[in-house]
Amino acid sequence: TEEITLALEQAEARARDFSDKVLRAQADLENMRRRSERELVAAHRYAQEGFAKELVNVRDSLEMGLEAARTTVDIEKLREGMDLTLRMLTSVFEKFGVKEVAPIKQKFDPVYHQAMSVQESTEFDPNTVLAVFQKGYLLHDRLLRPALVQVSKAASKPPTDASES
Repeated sequence: TEEITLALEQAEARARDFSDKVLRAQADLENMRRRSERELVAAHRYAQEGFAKELVNVRDSLEMGLEAARTTVDIEKLREGMDLTLRMLTSVFEKFGVKEVAPIKQKFDPVYHQAMSVQESTEFDPNTVLAVFQKGYLLHDRLLRPALVQVSKAASKPPTDASES
């Protein structure tokens, strides 16, 4: 019975050791889960930080342009400032994967375009974008806003007089 008692004590010691290891592993896992949740919340909250920092520069440029418009009548300088600001904004868009959807003379695609009007055309195939009223935008491959467009349709044929047949 002494052997059995010794074996039982050893088994109990191993069981306590395994139990401690399991509890430590569970605690580590819980700590990792909490840390991951905090990091995920922070990532969501600050994901736009780089984009926002770049847009601050664009806003500064717009504010300087508005102040210049109040104090100068030099239209060419204002035009240059607006062009510079637009180039800054375009650069920010490119850097962060924002792409224009301006589908002039392309096939109408209801996924990316919203038809605002239809115009008869003999020059273009039906369902061709004739005009873009407002550009659309993609964020990488996800649509942010569809392009508002005018679409061609086949020109209607004039009615034929039945008596000419």
